[in-house]
Formats: sequence, structure tokens, C-alpha cells
Amino acid sequence: MKRTLRQLSARSQPVSIERQLTVAPEVLAELHGLRGKVPELTGSLVATTDGLVLAHDIDGPEPDGVAALTAAALGVGARLAEATGQGAFQELLTRGEHGYIATYAVGASVVLTLFAGPDANVGLLHFEARRAGARIAEHTKAAPRRQSRP
Repeated sequence: MKRTLRQLSARSQPVSIERQLTVAPEVLAELHGLRGKVPELTGSLVATTDGLVLAHDIDGPEPDGVAALTAAALGVGARLAEATGQGAFQELLTRGEHGYIATYAVGASVVLTLFAGPDANVGLLHFEARRAGARIAEHTKAAPRRQSRP
């Protein structure tokens, strides 16, 4: 069952999402708030490192597909950082002809991915994403995966 950001943020209690993950409404508020802080931001997504969408504020691309691609890019980025002695994965920035895609580690098993136009202030993007990522990490820490029944 897919739900939009507006549908999810309208609730005051934690929201149950596909595969029995729970996301606090504060995560959705963080995504929505990023648009006001980063003028060129065109969308955002919070997902697990294995590609499951937890929350999104995306108007264009399909969130499930973006989350899957993010998981793949994360794997390559993490391996590259490790193989070159740079330590644990922190963030990945991709610049395309029409803008930027930035992915940030948010805790051990969650990532934040942002989309921004070609004229985005990348410094501001990083600054706000890192701050929001820290807050999202706190919110998702309190949202454990429920045990599934056999």
C-alpha cells in the first residue's frame, strides 16, 4: 500500500508502512521542511540501506525505484570508501546534466537521498542534509523493525 507524504504527515501517531516498518511523523516533517531550507531542492527520500522506502517527498521519479538504485549506489560507494582507506560511508554526490542527487548515511541502516536542480548551492545542500540526517537518525532509532509472525 503506497501513501503520499501528505497522507502520512496528516497523522499524529507513528505510521505503519510496508513490511512492518514504523516511521515517526517527525521524519516526514523533516523531509517537508528541507524544501523550505534548500531553495533548489526538488525532492527527498528516506530509505533503508536495502532499498525499502520509509518516507518520501518526491513529485517525479518512482520512490521505490529510486530507493532500489540508492541501495545499489550505496553499496558501491561503501565498497569504494573502504577499498581506498577512506573509512565508513558517509555521503555520495552525483551530478547530472539536470541537477544533483545526494545520499547521506543516517544511522546504521537508513539513508537520506536528496534531489536538487543544477543551480543548487551544494554547500547549503550538504549543511542542511547533515543536520536533517542527524535528526532523522534519532527518529528512526525509535522506530524499530517489528517481528513478523510465522
